[in-house]
Amino acid sequence: MKVAGFNINGVRARLPRLLEWLEETRPSVACLQEIKCQDDAFPANEFEKLGYKAIWHGQKGFNGVAILADGEAPVEVGRGLAGDPEDEHSRYIEADVFGIRVSCIYLPNGNPQPGPKFDYKLRWMERLRDRMAEISAEEIPAVVIGDYNVIPFDRDVWSPAAMSGDALMQPASRDAYFRLLADGWTDAIGLHNPRGGVWTYWDYQAGAWQRDHGFRIDHALLSPELADRLDSCGVDKAHRAREKASDHAPVWVRVRDAA
Repeated sequence: MKVAGFNINGVRARLPRLLEWLEETRPSVACLQEIKCQDDAFPANEFEKLGYKAIWHGQKGFNGVAILADGEAPVEVGRGLAGDPEDEHSRYIEADVFGIRVSCIYLPNGNPQPGPKFDYKLRWMERLRDRMAEISAEEIPAVVIGDYNVIPFDRDVWSPAAMSGDALMQPASRDAYFRLLADGWTDAIGLHNPRGGVWTYWDYQAGAWQRDHGFRIDHALLSPELADRLDSCGVDKAHRAREKASDHAPVWVRVRDAA
């Protein structure tokens, strides 16, 4: 079973590229971030033509997350994170599908830092940790996948000096991410690429793609029950090169069937 995450940067604007990717790579589950549309504008019928059933949590103009499953309807467990009733951002959706728990996240960017946006990022990460602890307590195979907006290590960015002032690699951001790993979650792509040098994002500006000036901010964290079944993982980098592509490349994990 293959579970993928893709910050699509506008599901309607990138729909042709998204449909190509689904047809060519055929993930069992596809988790989308930054769909950037209201619920009634989500193109679910286009995915149904390919055999995918979907749930989504939209928002006009920005944010928004969705979970697509090949031939099976995801059973929604929840949307949004507890702990801040005033937070109306559409950044989290969770479902059961194909015998595993799938959480799709779009973590706040946090720039500029310091400031209220960075404070919001750290609070959101604390709330995410609380939810992941609840999932862990269920002792179920689970994956939390998506755009974490955290560069874990210097080896995960083309130039640590160039990004040193960015919210994505501040010590507080990294510490919050490392706490998730310390709780028992496995960073699949990081585990399989210990030397780094694997990027999932290239800015549209300054020829970042052409120069391969990227960094890794899209992650798939696996619970112990699913990490034991990890077979392979990767980044669909070639899809970033296509016309009118997202500035992110899809990430994916392949897991063996349960015994």
